[in-house]
Amino acid sequence: MRRQLQRVCSYLDRGVKNMRWIYGKQDFSTIERGQENCYLLTNGLGGFSSLTMTGSAARNDHALLMACIQAPNHRYNMVHRLAETLAIGKDEFILSTQEFADGAKEEGYRYLSAFVYDDSPIWKFHVQGVELQKEIGMKQEENTVAVRYTIWNRQKKDAVFRVTPFFQFTRKGSEPKSTQVFTLERHTVYSEGMTLYFETNGEIRKIEEKEEIYFYSYDVCDGRREKGLAKANHEISIFVPAGECVKLKIVYSMENALQDADLIIEGMRKYRRSLEEQAAFVMPMARELSKSANQFVSKRESTDGSTILAGYPFFEDWGRDTMIALPGVCIVTGKYETAKKILRTFAVHERKGLMPNLFPEGGNEPLYNTVDAALLFMNCVYLYYEATKDVAFVKEMYPVMERIIKGYREGTDYGICMDSDGLIQAGEGLWQVTWMDVRVGEILPTPRHGKPVEINAYWYNALCIMEQFASLVNRTWEYSQLKEQVKVSFVEKFWMEDRRCLKDLVSGTKADRQIRCNQIWAVSMPFTMLDETKERQVVETVFETLYTPYGLRTLEIADEEFHSNYQGEMEERDMAYHQGTVWTFPLGAYYLAYLKVNGYSKEAKADVKDQLEVIESAMREGCIGQLPEIYDGENPTRSKGCFAQAWSVGEILRVYAVIEKREGE
Repeated sequence: MRRQLQRVCSYLDRGVKNMRWIYGKQDFSTIERGQENCYLLTNGLGGFSSLTMTGSAARNDHALLMACIQAPNHRYNMVHRLAETLAIGKDEFILSTQEFADGAKEEGYRYLSAFVYDDSPIWKFHVQGVELQKEIGMKQEENTVAVRYTIWNRQKKDAVFRVTPFFQFTRKGSEPKSTQVFTLERHTVYSEGMTLYFETNGEIRKIEEKEEIYFYSYDVCDGRREKGLAKANHEISIFVPAGECVKLKIVYSMENALQDADLIIEGMRKYRRSLEEQAAFVMPMARELSKSANQFVSKRESTDGSTILAGYPFFEDWGRDTMIALPGVCIVTGKYETAKKILRTFAVHERKGLMPNLFPEGGNEPLYNTVDAALLFMNCVYLYYEATKDVAFVKEMYPVMERIIKGYREGTDYGICMDSDGLIQAGEGLWQVTWMDVRVGEILPTPRHGKPVEINAYWYNALCIMEQFASLVNRTWEYSQLKEQVKVSFVEKFWMEDRRCLKDLVSGTKADRQIRCNQIWAVSMPFTMLDETKERQVVETVFETLYTPYGLRTLEIADEEFHSNYQGEMEERDMAYHQGTVWTFPLGAYYLAYLKVNGYSKEAKADVKDQLEVIESAMREGCIGQLPEIYDGENPTRSKGCFAQAWSVGEILRVYAVIEKREGE
């Protein structure tokens, strides 16, 4: 804690400023370019607000207010988008931007001078002497969104600004029927048994219900639903006299709209600054990512705890993703209590030595189809202890970790068990239990039944952790001999001298010798089995065959099964998902391994810092201030999959943490 306090003081003394992401007209010169990037605000319940930097909905999952009525994944698209017009005298200008299914377009981006993301999204318009600024905020732990317009009328004519909200009131991913009715009563909208409250200082006018059908350009390219519908039943307007400046404020909420939009926006900005101070990073991109990391943390009502959402806009919370993301999202950012809440939630649900990969909803039971989550749970407890020296928490978790070791040694579900050589084998039937677990019908594009390399790296790491914890809590540890057996067997079974790297799998199939990124965790984990020479060779082989500035390829280009692009219908995408597609999160393990094999030298740190600079360009593209899930395998130019991914952010943050910690020693 003393080191953390020193970092905070250093941070404050330097007077560092937020990163401001500024986009000008050249960045949205066409409607297509203007929809390349989006913002993301979250509320800690699984709800969010996300639209493009021109304010349009380019995905069916875009929304001004995507509410979550049962945290973290009962999400409903409430306010889909806002239509905005400015009347100056007798002339009317459309300021909103949107593509429609019939080919029509609103092109308000032509009046947009700048989009700025600085802890809140800000749009700046200029129209014939009228300046208009729009800003959005979202309140923590409420399904509440605020919009604030500031209009400076430097014209000689009076002006009127109008906003028309379009609603869906449907489960995320679906759309309202054309017969769905939206009822307006005073400051309330009703539909399909749901209620949305709103408050404004503008004039509310009921209008005849009208319908829009949208074209979602960013869903079309992925083979998703290309059209969507929304309806409006009122508009909000404000009169802007010539030469004056006025504000229009609107709050939409599932709980309480009787709040001031200014306070919501400023409260959100203050909250994000507090996260930055708590994490206490010095490097600007690390500070920004520390705030982005918190956007994945959410309450979970079914377990009365906390969780980490895997990614926006598609994913919910999964055990494996949580355990990979948690060290960076919670531990290195100083959110220790959150980390403990999450780990306790998983500990309660341990079964047969396994951790849930999918938590229960309603009356459903958890799904345990993961071999890595339990071993990574142990790694999280270890990393938490290293950061806090919280022995009491280790004692609390120790019986759970004992059951995990026992389950893996004696055998548990999904074909997970220890073989006679001490190594872990896993997988059976059509169950894929590692992170390369996609299934296309009866096809497993990346079958990994056998002994996966990263799972056995995690297994050895877990045995070493338990050996340390046993002495810490005064328990007898019986498996020192097993640990040594695993080490010998691992080197013997996985090392490929001719390729100077590790097999991806021990299964007796051609998949064994494929060069994949999974081997990097055999170098980057806290406890590892290879000698220094072999570790260096693994790092160099991974760099030579798999490295890109935005992530590691999942398969080397030279392999006959390599897919260069991730695109098309779901089946086509799934066939490419782990067959060369670049994933951002393994890049963190690569950099940690590179620093390790180079002794954390000044030169190595300089190399990593230099290579990480390109991450800023990744954070400018897709979801601003975030890191995505994946890129194309051959030439990773545009983010794909989830535009914001928890383990991508968390793993890169761990690299920054190591660099700053080592520099401070």
